[in-house]
Amino acid sequence: MDRMLFTGGTGFLGRNIKPLLDSQYIVTTCGISQDDMIRADLAREIPELDGHYDVVLHACGLAHLVPKSEAEKQAFYDVNYQGTVNLCSALERVGVPKALVFISTVAVYGCDRGEMITEEHPLDGYTAYAKSKIMAEAHLTEWCNANQVILGILRPALFVGRNAVGNLGAMVNGIRQGFYVNIAGGKAAKSFLMAEDIVRILPAVMRKGGIYNICDSQHPTYKQISQCMARQLGKRKPLNIPYWIARMLATAGDCMGKKAPINTYKLEKMVNTLTFSNEKARRELGWEPLNVLENLVV
Repeated sequence: MDRMLFTGGTGFLGRNIKPLLDSQYIVTTCGISQDDMIRADLAREIPELDGHYDVVLHACGLAHLVPKSEAEKQAFYDVNYQGTVNLCSALERVGVPKALVFISTVAVYGCDRGEMITEEHPLDGYTAYAKSKIMAEAHLTEWCNANQVILGILRPALFVGRNAVGNLGAMVNGIRQGFYVNIAGGKAAKSFLMAEDIVRILPAVMRKGGIYNICDSQHPTYKQISQCMARQLGKRKPLNIPYWIARMLATAGDCMGKKAPINTYKLEKMVNTLTFSNEKARRELGWEPLNVLENLVV
């Protein structure tokens, strides 16, 4: 089996997919967790790798944080960009891999709304998170070209898996505790991706390389996702509130800070449809994503 270096392998994605990767590769994780096999803070150091790796899955990154200070903004660049630069330097010391797959994000497009956005969309990402990922993509493109490494850049939509983080995790917790509500009928559609689809697409993208949006093909609504979660948790269907009430609560939340369950930023995400096209990945890689509503497990 090929040797794989998996950065970020003990985070949310790693917890969901490493058991699957272990059946296909000899996996070594690298990161800051005590559970990582190679302990290193990529944001601040070039790690000492234990040998040559055939393939690299670079998923280490900072996300799910709305920065409140310049220091918090800088952290995105330190982890997502400088961490990528340091990883490349480390790989040069032990011999470059034949393929590297980078877990980027659809946030690079900078879209707050839209339907079936493709890889041709300009990289207009405006947050520190998006900009740092754009910079990392650019560095990897140059580095892999110079070192004849096959580069796959995957831009996933919102990950679905056990112990979800970010907005999806907040939805699960809200439903579990009985205070989650849909807004304006929960009609806004979103693109999601089962975490294990990363493993299912890896062999093809490692062979071919390229840049791909990866997401489900159903693009379920908030209502569909929340009701699916509620069924699994044995809870009643989430209630619905009109937009105008949610707007009032969000405005109050803007004044309350981090403790507020909703603010204007979160509200706009919940009421605007935002979907991405996976047609390129399906056509070029022969990959078909899992149906999120059929495979979601909270």
